Amino acid sequence: MIEFLTTHNLLGLTIGIATFFIIGLFHPVVIKAEYYWGAKCWWLFLIAGITFLVLSILIKDIFLSTIMGVIAFSCFWSIFELFEQTKRVAKGWFPTNPKRVKKKSKSIF
Repeated sequence: MIEFLTTHNLLGLTIGIATFFIIGLFHPVVIKAEYYWGAKCWWLFLIAGITFLVLSILIKDIFLSTIMGVIAFSCFWSIFELFEQTKRVAKGWFPTNPKRVKKKSKSIF
């Protein structure tokens, strides 16, 4: 397959399309992760990122290695986006999970 892609100069295009879909996939994943678990799940993205980074280094196939690298850095970027998503939720731009909302104590003042 790589031979066909390189022979017809389609490797870059294929990697670009795959990158587009991977980034597109991570957008709703970050939103859902923040909704259900909040920013405390950032370490899951870190572990996944490190795992895919190691796979990217170990895999010899240029296409798969590149895709693993894209996934790795999408995971790392998702850590930043997770904390940004928390801010967007606080601003009211995205819904808050009612099961995770801390109840405010009633004050007599």
